[in-house]
Amino acid sequence: MSIKDNLQLLASELEGELHFDDLHKSIFATDASVYRKLPLAVCFPKTKYDIKKCIQFATKQNLTLIPRTAGTSLAGQCVGDGLVVDISKYFTKILAFDEKNKTVTVEPGVIRDDLNLFLKPFGLFFGPNTSTSNRCMIGGMVGNNSSGTTSIQYGVTRDKVIGLSTLLSDGSEVDFIPLKAEEFKQKTNGNSLENKIYKSLYKELSDPDIQDEITKEFPNSSIHRRNNGYAVDALLDSDIFLNNNKEINLSKLLCGSEGTLAITLTIKLSLNNLPPKNSILVAAHFSSIKESMQAVIVAMKHNLYMCELMDKTILDCTKNNREQIKNRFFIEGDPEAILMLELCHENSTEVEKLAQDLILDLKKNNFGYAYPVLMGNDIEKAISLRKAGLGLLGNIVGDKKAVACIEDTAVEVNDLPNYIEEFSAMMDKYEQNAVYYAHAGAGEIHLRPLLNLKKASDVQLFRSITTDVAKLVKKYKGSMSGEHGDGIVRSEFLPLVIGEKNYEFLKRIKYTFDPNNIFNKGKIIDALPMDESLRYEIDREEPEIETIQDFSDSLGILRAAEKCNGSGDCRKSIQAGGTMCPSYRATRDEKDTTRARANTLREFLTNSNQSNKFDHKELKNVFDLCLNCKACASECPSNVDIAALKTEFLYQYQKVHGTSFRTKLFADNVKWNKMGSIAPRIISFILNRTIVKKALGIATKRSIPKLSSKTVFNWYKKNKKYFGNKKYTNGKVFLFIDEFTNYYDANVGIDSIEVLSHLGYEVIITEHKESGRGFVSKGFLTEAKGLAN
Repeated sequence: MSIKDNLQLLASELEGELHFDDLHKSIFATDASVYRKLPLAVCFPKTKYDIKKCIQFATKQNLTLIPRTAGTSLAGQCVGDGLVVDISKYFTKILAFDEKNKTVTVEPGVIRDDLNLFLKPFGLFFGPNTSTSNRCMIGGMVGNNSSGTTSIQYGVTRDKVIGLSTLLSDGSEVDFIPLKAEEFKQKTNGNSLENKIYKSLYKELSDPDIQDEITKEFPNSSIHRRNNGYAVDALLDSDIFLNNNKEINLSKLLCGSEGTLAITLTIKLSLNNLPPKNSILVAAHFSSIKESMQAVIVAMKHNLYMCELMDKTILDCTKNNREQIKNRFFIEGDPEAILMLELCHENSTEVEKLAQDLILDLKKNNFGYAYPVLMGNDIEKAISLRKAGLGLLGNIVGDKKAVACIEDTAVEVNDLPNYIEEFSAMMDKYEQNAVYYAHAGAGEIHLRPLLNLKKASDVQLFRSITTDVAKLVKKYKGSMSGEHGDGIVRSEFLPLVIGEKNYEFLKRIKYTFDPNNIFNKGKIIDALPMDESLRYEIDREEPEIETIQDFSDSLGILRAAEKCNGSGDCRKSIQAGGTMCPSYRATRDEKDTTRARANTLREFLTNSNQSNKFDHKELKNVFDLCLNCKACASECPSNVDIAALKTEFLYQYQKVHGTSFRTKLFADNVKWNKMGSIAPRIISFILNRTIVKKALGIATKRSIPKLSSKTVFNWYKKNKKYFGNKKYTNGKVFLFIDEFTNYYDANVGIDSIEVLSHLGYEVIITEHKESGRGFVSKGFLTEAKGLAN
C-alpha cells in the first residue's frame, strides 16, 4: 500500500480527523519559530485511542509524531516532517479540582488564562504566566517548562506539576507521580517499558561519576529557569539518590522534554493563593541597557512580584500598533529601557510604602530618571504592552527581523550586568543592534539579533552568534534555554552547554523511553541542524507579485503576509476579550486563524508555479470564513491585515474563475437595496422564502436581514424643515450615514439625529457616494476603484 492509502486507512479508524491535503500541510509547516517543514499529515485526535493508533501508525511506518497544542513555540518544537498530533481542539477539559488541597487536573489543551478564570472564584491560580497566556495551553507549558513574568515568586511549570498521565512509545498508559524511595525501587521490577525506564534511571543516577558530572556541568541550581535537555538534575535531588527525604517524580523529567519522551493525556497541577489584592507597578526609566541591568540587582532586594524589561526597540514598535499605542500613557521621554517592577501587599498603605522604598533605593544608587507609579487597570495596560513585545517585533518592515536563537539564556541575577556587558560587546563585534526584553528579575533577558534569514551571510551570522553565545553562557554556568526550550534552534548546542558525557546520558534516556525514535525526532537528541529547514529559501530571487492594492508600506503583499511571526494572538479565547479571530472562535480550527491565512498565502505566493500565483483552491478555502471584520488589523501585534489580503486574493482569483450570481448580488447590494426600499416589506418577505434562498445560493437556515420600512435619507429630507427651524447652541455635527444604516438599521441613524439635535447640535447629513464596501468585501476592486475615483 502507498503512504496515501495507509493514511486513508488510518483516517477511517479515527474518531477525530486526519488531514493530508496541501492546505493543512502548509498551515502546520511552521510554528512561531524561523523553521518550516511540511508534515506528512495532521491529526486532531478526539480520544486517547486515536493517539494510540497514531503511535502504532508511526511505529509501523517509521515516522515521527510531532505533538502540538497552540503552536506558539519559538524554537521549532512543533515543526517536523512526520505526523502532527494537534490536541488543542478536543483535549480541552478541566477534569478535577480539589480546593482543599489546591490541585487541579486538566487535559493538555486547556488554555492557561481560561484555567485561571475558572480558579479565581476560589482564590487560587496557576502561577506560571507567559506572554502568550491567553492562548498557550497547559500541555505546551509542560512540554517547554514555561515560566513567564511570575517565576520570581511562584516558580516554573516544573515546580507545579504533580503528576502526568501519559502514553509511552509502545502505546502503554503510564502515570508518573511522586514516589518514595521504596516505591521507586519497586517500579524497577518487571519487563514492561515503564519498568525498563525506572530500572535504567536508577542504575544510571546511582553512579557517583554520573552524579558528579551532572553537578559539575549542568547550569547553576540557583538559576530557577533552566531548560537544557532533560532535567536529570531535578531527579537527582531526591531521597533515593541523596538521602534528603524528598520524593522522586519522573514528571519533572518529562516537563521540558518537548514531547520527545511521551505524549501527555492529563496533567495534575499544584496551585497558589491569588497574589495580595493591592499592587503597584513602578515603571523605572533608564538611559541605557547597562544601567537597567545594574538596577535589577538593587530592585530584586525588594521582594518583587514582577521584574520585566522593555528596551527602546520594543517601545518604538508600540508606536505603530493601534491596540498598544493607547497603553504608552506612562512613558516619559525616550528611554533606552524600562523596568516594570511590581510590588504587592494585602494592605494598600503598606504597598505604597514599599513602592516609595523601592524608588528611593533606585535614586540612592543613581539608577533611572523617571519612576511612574501605576495602579489598578493601568497596571494591566502596561503588562499588555510588555506582553505584546514578541508579536510587535514582527512590525519591523523589511526582511531583517528580530530572530529567536539566543533569546532564552539565563544566568544568576548577580551575573546579569557582566553577562549583558559581554553580550553587548559581542553584538558590537558583529555590528548588531540587538533587542533586549523580558524577565530581568529571573536573570533571563530575551536577546535577539536583527537578521535577514533570506541571505546566506546572515544565516551564517545566525549560527556564529548562537555558537558564541552558547560559549558565553557556559562561561557563566548559565542556561542556554530558560523557558523556550531547545527545539531545533538550540538542541545541537547541548553537548557544549551540559558536557558531552551528560549529553550521552540524555541520549540513553531518550532511547530507553523511545527505542524507535518516533516522538518529535530531531529535538533535544540527535538534533537537526539549526541553520537548515528555515522558513525562507536562502538567497532566493524574491517573487514579484503585482497587485491592484498598494502594499508598499509593507514592501509588497508577500512581505505583508510575512509579517505574521506565528505568535498566535488570533487563537485567544472569547474569555480573553477582543474580537480576533471570530471564525476561529466558532470552529476552533487552526485553518480559520489569522495566522493560518497569512502563512498559507505566504506559502503559495512563494512556491506557486502558476502564472497567477493566487490561483489555488487552498487559498480560497483558507480565506472562505474570513468575515472582513479587520480585528486583526488592530489586535494582531504585527498588524497583519487579513481583510486587505483576502480582498486582493478574491480579485486575483476571480480573474481566472469568474464570480457567481450570488457574489455579484452581494457585491452590488446598494443598487438592489435601493430598488428593494420601494417596497421593503414585500421584498423582505420574498427574500426569506426557502425557495428564493436556494435559487440565490444562500443557506436556507440563514435569515436575510429585513429592509427598514423607511431609509434615513428619506426620513431626513421629510423632517429637514423641522430641524432647520430649531436653534442650536453647540455648533454643527456632520453625520455619515453608510448604506447599511440607511437601508437596514434606519432607526439607529434616525435616533442618532434626534439625540444630537436635542443636545443642541445642528445635524448635517453628508451627501456622499456609495462607500464601495460591498465591492471591496467581494473582491470587485476595479468597481470599488471606480467609485473612489
